[in-house]
Amino acid sequence: MNRSLLLGFVLGSVATAAVFELAPLAASPGLAGEAKSADPPRVYDNTLTRIADPKPLLADFPQYVEPVIETRRFEAPRLVDDPGGDLDVRAWRFSYNARGIVEMPNRLRAKETAVIMVHPWAVDDAWGWKTPEPNGVVDFCTPEKNALAGRHTREVLDPFLKRLRDKAAFVMYSLPGPADPIRTKVYRSFAKMPTAEERAAGEKDLRRALAAYSYTGEPLPAKLTLGADRPVIDYFKQFPGLDPGRRYNGDGFWQLPIPVSTAVTVDPNDVVIYDAEGYPSLRDFLKKNSVRHVLLTGYATDMCFCKTTAGYQNLAADFNVFLVGDATLATFPANSTPRFTTNAHISFAALDHLITQVNWVRPVE
Repeated sequence: MNRSLLLGFVLGSVATAAVFELAPLAASPGLAGEAKSADPPRVYDNTLTRIADPKPLLADFPQYVEPVIETRRFEAPRLVDDPGGDLDVRAWRFSYNARGIVEMPNRLRAKETAVIMVHPWAVDDAWGWKTPEPNGVVDFCTPEKNALAGRHTREVLDPFLKRLRDKAAFVMYSLPGPADPIRTKVYRSFAKMPTAEERAAGEKDLRRALAAYSYTGEPLPAKLTLGADRPVIDYFKQFPGLDPGRRYNGDGFWQLPIPVSTAVTVDPNDVVIYDAEGYPSLRDFLKKNSVRHVLLTGYATDMCFCKTTAGYQNLAADFNVFLVGDATLATFPANSTPRFTTNAHISFAALDHLITQVNWVRPVE
C-alpha cells in the first residue's frame, strides 16, 4: 500500500496533512448557482463591550470537552446578518490583541448552510469494520477509545444532525478514499442519488467486503536491536508509538470501503464527501447549491477536522465556517479522556476561526 493512501486513512488523527493538498487561500472563481451578494460591503462596527461575570464556554458536555474558562470576555455586534436569516448561531473567537474572548451573534439562512461531519468512521460497530488484533490501530487507535467516540457521536452529534437536517441545505459526511462502486450504491454522493434497491444491494456488498477481512496482524516485537551509540533512536525506529501499517493492521486493511458510523442516523438525502476527490470538488458542489455557511463537526479535532478535504483549513477560504466545539473530539494519547486535548485544539483554532456549540445553534424565534 502506498504511503499517501495509508496516511489518508489513518486514525482520524495521524499526519493527514501530508495527504490532501490544502486549498490556496485565494478567492475561487464564480460558479453557476453560486450565491452572489448584490449588497455593497458594509462597515462593521468593531465595538467590544465587556461581559460581566461570563459563564464557561463548551460546558454542556464536560465528560467529552473541558469547558473553556477565560475571565476576560467581550460582546461584539452581529457579524453574519443574512436578510431573512432563520438560524441563530452565537459564536466566539480568541484574540491576544483584544486580551480575551470576543463573542458575537450571527443570523444565517439555514438553506444556505451545510452541516458537515468529518470522518464518522464505522470502526468497531455493527458494520463489521474492526480494529485488527492483537495490536492494530485505527481511528482513535484502540477499541476502548473508539467506543468513547461512538458514545459521543450518539449523545451529541446525532441529535444535532437530526435537529438541523430538515432546515439546512445539506447534512454531509466526509470519508477516506475514492467514490468506490460499493459505497456509491449505499450513500448519496456529488454525482449520484442511489435508489432504494441500489442501497439495499450496496449494503449487502459492503457487509460482505468488510466481513471477508481477517483483521489480524503481527504481535509487538519481542526483541529489538539497539546500537551502543544511539539506542533511543534505534528503539523508536523499531517500536514507534503509532504504526498503522500492514505490520499490525494486516495487508489490505486500508483498502476496505469505510462506512459511516452506525452511531449516526443517516438519511437517504445526506451526502458523502470522498476525500480522494479533493477539496475543489467539495467547494464547487457547495457553491453550485448556493451554500455560504458551514457548521463543522466530527473527528479528530487535531488532525482530520482541520487538515483533510472537508477540514476547516480548506473550507475557511471559501465559506463562513463555524466550528461546533462540543461536537468534535481530539485524539487523546496517554490519557483516558479527550476533554483536555479537545479544549486545547479548539482554543488554538479560535485564534483564526469562529467557535460555536450545540446549544448555540437555534432557529430564530
